[in-house]
Amino acid sequence: MQTAEWKDDYKEFEFVTRQFYAGEVPMPKYKGFSGGFGSYAQRGGQASMLRLRLPGGRITKEKLGFIVNSIEKYQINKLHFTTCQTVQLHNLNADAVCELAVEALDYGIVTRGGGGDFPRNVMVSPLAGVEEGEYFDVSPYAQAAADYLMGLIKTVKLPRKLKVCFSNSPANLTHATFRDLGFAAREDGRFDVYSAGGLGNNPKLGILTAQAVEGRKILYYIQAMVNLFTTYGNYENRAKARTRYMQDVLGDKYVEEFTKKLEEVMESGVNLDIDVEETPVTKQGDGVKVEDRRVSPQKQEGLYAVKYHPIGGCPSPEKMTEIYQAILDMDQVELRLVPDESVYIINCNGSEAERILKLTDDGAKNVFENSVACIGASICQVGVRDSQKLMADLLEASREWGYADGVLPQIHISGCPSSCGTHQIGRIGFRGGVKKVEGKTEPAFVLYVNGEEEEGGERFGEQIGTILERDIPTFLKALGQEISDSGCKYDEWYAEHADRFKEIAAPYVG
Repeated sequence: MQTAEWKDDYKEFEFVTRQFYAGEVPMPKYKGFSGGFGSYAQRGGQASMLRLRLPGGRITKEKLGFIVNSIEKYQINKLHFTTCQTVQLHNLNADAVCELAVEALDYGIVTRGGGGDFPRNVMVSPLAGVEEGEYFDVSPYAQAAADYLMGLIKTVKLPRKLKVCFSNSPANLTHATFRDLGFAAREDGRFDVYSAGGLGNNPKLGILTAQAVEGRKILYYIQAMVNLFTTYGNYENRAKARTRYMQDVLGDKYVEEFTKKLEEVMESGVNLDIDVEETPVTKQGDGVKVEDRRVSPQKQEGLYAVKYHPIGGCPSPEKMTEIYQAILDMDQVELRLVPDESVYIINCNGSEAERILKLTDDGAKNVFENSVACIGASICQVGVRDSQKLMADLLEASREWGYADGVLPQIHISGCPSSCGTHQIGRIGFRGGVKKVEGKTEPAFVLYVNGEEEEGGERFGEQIGTILERDIPTFLKALGQEISDSGCKYDEWYAEHADRFKEIAAPYVG
């Protein structure tokens, strides 16, 4: 679809947005409309968020330049990297959100379908194409999928959103084995296909739907999934309108029904075969060797990827500008968003990696500071708890505790059951809620433990109980002290002391 066609859509977006800010459209009605354009009103209805779709989390210099110029032009004071590899621009007024959404199109950024009942941003392993040990570069297939899905936005009414992703190795950072539709790379250069999975309310692991699928055939599987969803998805009850509920509807016949839809697509006469070409990295190293916990050597000899995790996934606008200015003259360097709210700056030679390391030293200093938090209830209108505040409080406290790196794990915080902070796959997860104390409702979080995302060992965390927000620092301090005294790091300690974890938590949960 051409840019001009998308721009026509945004005329309606601006019209309704102006009505909303004039008080002529109620918040719930506006939410149902604006989400389809990747925008939601923030809590209080006085500002908006705009979500930039970035297939595979890839931010080229051109796209980063647009973001940086927009920061200056519209005085944007808050950004957020999401667990779905998008960038959210926050605290926008009516003029800014309407103009930005259209201006983004000229830089290949489409916000259409960034929210609402549409195919969402296609996710990809963040180091696809440059990662040592990857099975193969899945990014060209993901881009073809993203282009195809965008073409469905105006032609198919889905029951709810559809999330598609690709993983390049068993690390499974994009959760290919438990998304609506996931393509997991194999050593033989093909894909295993999983479907009807997802986090959030009533989470489910995906069903292995097909094996050893040729990459050129992926669009047939995407169309089959769309057709299956529109046939068996729940159009009446939004709470049960995600693909994972089709597991309940179809039971043991799920794969059979998917296969029928696939055969129908393949027999329809429509040619959905794709031919993809990898774009090789031709850059050479400069002989400078770099070793650091935030630096990953690429499969291209002499090149490096530098990881930067802004606290809470919220980089300062000034930092984005600094990164852009730094990489502007660096050959083939670009950004890749990570599903844990970090970003990689890739294709750096040794000297460039050292420069980027120094530039991004304001980010996470250890495993615990790499923790994940959704934007939270201070901004999100459907949020229950302020995830960002809890994150900030915990990190401040942890610096006083002084535990060694790894004693406390990366934690995941979601402000509500939607799992935007992916609390269900964290070693420790928290989900916003409330708890009654002496007849009064107080801020609290539900505690989860022992989630895992790696392919072959996937599991959702066990729900332990509800803990008052004010007690969470005390609980984590006590947990960290015991692990520290043992001389272990969290993962090895938990493997031998799962019951002890519950004992430590017991005084705080209920």
